[in-house]
Amino acid sequence: MDGRFPRSLYRRGAEPDPRFSLANERTFLAWVRTSLAMLAAGVALIALDVGVSTGFRIASAAVFVVLGVLCAVQAWVGWYRSERSLREARPLPGPSLAPALTVGVVLAVVLLVLGLLW
Repeated sequence: MDGRFPRSLYRRGAEPDPRFSLANERTFLAWVRTSLAMLAAGVALIALDVGVSTGFRIASAAVFVVLGVLCAVQAWVGWYRSERSLREARPLPGPSLAPALTVGVVLAVVLLVLGLLW
């Protein structure tokens, strides 16, 4: 048990049901997968000629890259907070970055649409 990371988390509370910890891990991996998709979208917008005005395309790509980084942060922070709540028998927290991610995706798509119309 001493080799698990982060030690500060695993020293707290009681060991939860493994099914809940594994579900938490799957959620972490889903956020990582979403992060990779956002980063891929940003890179694809720069690498491919998609018929969108250059300024709008670069702006949208930048938004997607920032969203990819935020999704990776959400993966770690969300996993840690949920695991801590499980160990301390407290209610699970909601995703803290979900509103920012939602606004960011809408912004990136609006930039793309404006770039198509421009």
